[in-house]
Amino acid sequence: MGHRHAMRFGAEFGASGVRFRLWAPAARRVELYLDSRPRRALPMRAMGDGWFEVTTGAARAGSRYRFSIDGRSGVPDPASRWQPGDVHGPSAVVDPESYAWNDDGWRGRPWHEAVLYELHVGTFTPEGTFAGVAARLDHLVALGVTAIELMPVADFPGTRNWGYDGVFPFAPDSAYGTPDDLKRLIDAAHQRGLMMFLDVVYNHFGPEGNYLHGYAPQFFTTRFETPWGAAIDFSRPEVRAFFVENALYWLEEYRFDGLRFDAVHAIRDDRSPDILEEIAAGVRERFDDRREIHLVLETDRNTARYLKRLADGHPRHYTAQWNDDIHHACHVLATGERDGYYEDYADRPVDHLARCLAEGFAFQGEPFRHWQGRARGEKSADLPPAAFVSFLQNHDQIGNRAFGERITTLGKSETVRALAAILILAPSPPLLFMGEEWGAPEPFLFFCDFHDALADSVREGRRREFSRFPAFRDASARERIPDPNSAATFMRSKLDWSRLASGAHADWLAFYRALIGLRHWEITPRLAGLTANTARARRFGPAGLSVSWRLRDGAGLFLLANLSDEAAPCEVRPNGRLLYANTGDDAAARQGENLPPWFAAWFLSQERAATG
Repeated sequence: MGHRHAMRFGAEFGASGVRFRLWAPAARRVELYLDSRPRRALPMRAMGDGWFEVTTGAARAGSRYRFSIDGRSGVPDPASRWQPGDVHGPSAVVDPESYAWNDDGWRGRPWHEAVLYELHVGTFTPEGTFAGVAARLDHLVALGVTAIELMPVADFPGTRNWGYDGVFPFAPDSAYGTPDDLKRLIDAAHQRGLMMFLDVVYNHFGPEGNYLHGYAPQFFTTRFETPWGAAIDFSRPEVRAFFVENALYWLEEYRFDGLRFDAVHAIRDDRSPDILEEIAAGVRERFDDRREIHLVLETDRNTARYLKRLADGHPRHYTAQWNDDIHHACHVLATGERDGYYEDYADRPVDHLARCLAEGFAFQGEPFRHWQGRARGEKSADLPPAAFVSFLQNHDQIGNRAFGERITTLGKSETVRALAAILILAPSPPLLFMGEEWGAPEPFLFFCDFHDALADSVREGRRREFSRFPAFRDASARERIPDPNSAATFMRSKLDWSRLASGAHADWLAFYRALIGLRHWEITPRLAGLTANTARARRFGPAGLSVSWRLRDGAGLFLLANLSDEAAPCEVRPNGRLLYANTGDDAAARQGENLPPWFAAWFLSQERAATG
C-alpha cells in the first residue's frame, strides 16, 4: 500500500497526467521544461495571486523538470520531492504511491515509551546512506532505544552537510539515497517497533541553491533579521501553507512518527495563531485519531506555553522540548567549563539540575548573564516530566565546540556514568547521540561542502565565532580549528563501528543497555499519564541531591546522588527497593554513612513517594 500527501505545490500525479504548480508572484511568465522535451517549453497558466500551473501527460515518474521564469534559464522546483543532480540540477517527478509499505499495522508508540537516539545519516555508518542506517537497526533495538531521530535530510549543497543548510525541504538529499531508500529505512524501523523522527528546519534556507529570491522575493521579509539574513515572511498565507504542508508531508507520505523543529526562537511571526501553533493544529487534526504523532521543539527561550496540556493530559500543541538547561548543568558538573552560556550554570550546577528534574527548566524567567541579564524562560512547574527531553550529548553541544569533543573525552568516566544514570532513569524521555552508547571517541565536527568565496566565508566565520573565547583569542589558535569544507573533517566525524566489542567500549555499551533495559522494565510502565507537580527535590551538603516522584500507579521513585569528587554524609533516607546504584550496593545511603564520590542510586517504593 502506498501513501501520498496531496500538495498544492510542486508536481502531483492526477487523472490527466502530472500537474506542475509554482508560486512565483514576481514573474510575468513561467514555463515548464521536461528533460524528455528539452527544447519545447510548456506554458504555465497564470492562476492569480502569483500561482502558475500546467498539467501534462508527457511527464512520468523519474522525469526531470525545471521552471523557466520570464524566459530566463530554468530553476528547480522549491517543492521538489527529489533532486538527483543536487541543488542546482533539475527536479525529478516522484510517484509517492509506487513504494509498497509493509507496516500497515503500525500506529506508532506512546510518548512515555520514548528513548530517543539522534544520528546523522552521513556519519553514522561507513556507507553514509539511508541503507547504511537500516543495516544497523538491530543494534539500536538491542540497545533498547525506541525512537530514531534523523538530523535534517532536506537536500543541501554538495555531498556532506549537517543538514541545516537545506534548500529543498521536501526532497531527501540524494547523497543519502533515493526517496524510496528513506521509505525502506522507516518501514524497516517500524517493523522492529522503532519510531522514526525527522529534524526539520523552518527558520531559514541555506546559503546556496535557494532560487526563491529571484521569482518569489515575497517569501522573505526585511522586517526581521535572523543569523542567516532576511527572515521568512510568515505573514503570507502561501508561505505558511508551504511549511504546514511540509510537516504533513513528512508525517503522511514518509510515515515519520514525529518531527523535531530546529531553533524555533529564530522563527519570527507576530500573527495569532502563530506558524508553530498552526502547524501543530494541522498535525493534530490530521493524525490524532489515526496514529501516535509527537512534535518536539528546540529553542533557547524555554517557551513553556507551547507545551501546555489539555484537560485529558494530551499536548495542546507540542509534545516536548529539548531541555538545554539540564544538559548545561550536567556539562558543567562533568567538565567544570564556564565559557559562553555555561557561565550561568557554573556557580550552582547541582541546584540547576535539581530544578530541571523537579520542574523542567532551570531558568523560568530569571536573569540570564549570557543574555546581558535579560530574563530567560517561562514557568514550567505545571508541566509533566514528559514535556522535557534530557540529554548529555547532542549534535549541537558536541559539534558547536571548536574540536567537536564528546563528553566522554572531556569528563571522567565515573562522572559521566553517574550523570547518564540520572538522566536515563528519570521520568523525562532521554536522548542519546550516536556512538554515545559505546563511548565513541570520534569527534563530531562542523562540516559542509561549499566552494570558492562561500567556503572562505564559512571557514573564517567559524573561526571568528570562537575568537571571543580565551583559548582562541590568538590567531594561531584559531588556525587549528578544522576547516568545515575539508572532506577530512567530515571523515573524522564518522563512527568507527569496529570499536564496539573492544575493552572500555564494550563496557560502555553494556552499561547503557542495562540502564535502558531497567528503564523499560521498571519505570516506563509507570509513566503513562504522569502529571505535573509530582516531584520534589532536596539539596544537602556541597553537592548532595535527592529527588522523589509520585508515579501514576502510586509508586514512589527516588533518586539519591552525590555529584562531587569528595565523599559526603548522607542526610536523606530513601525508602523502597534498590533499582540501581553505581557502587553496587546501597549500604552507604541506608546506614547514613558517607556517600561515595559521583554516587547515583535509584529506589522504587510501592508506597506513595514522600512529597514533603
